[in-house]
Amino acid sequence: MPARTIESLADFAALVGEEVAVSDWFEVSQERIDLFARATEDFQWIHVDPKRAAADSPYGGTIAHGFMTLSLLAPLFEDAVKIEEEGMGINYGLNRVRFTAPVPSGARVRGRFKLTEARDLAPGVQLAWDVTVEVEGGERPACVVEWITRRYP
Repeated sequence: MPARTIESLADFAALVGEEVAVSDWFEVSQERIDLFARATEDFQWIHVDPKRAAADSPYGGTIAHGFMTLSLLAPLFEDAVKIEEEGMGINYGLNRVRFTAPVPSGARVRGRFKLTEARDLAPGVQLAWDVTVEVEGGERPACVVEWITRRYP
């Protein structure tokens, strides 16, 4: 699905209350989970030991770290939205995060981005997003989060 193009930071004000974009599906491979484990030094067997996870986990296999799912917000957003005027974007914070379902190794996820606030920072803008990270074929989303970003020209 093509990214939604936003011409200028000022254009976000008119999009408040809308689902602005949905990303393409993104595969969460075991290799990616293992790389995340190494980067964060979180080697819980539920994430990195496929044999034990198949035998002992209620999920039947390994699952992505919750924080890994959260870290995918940035690439999912970049896939879904192209901002023409932007020079720099930063994460400003998270107001609430819930991990409501696991992301099994090999599953595909996508992000749905609803804009709830656009506050002028002159020369930039602060954006509040309600984000839902869906698992393809899943009954519940993997993650729901209010994500605050700042964008600058």
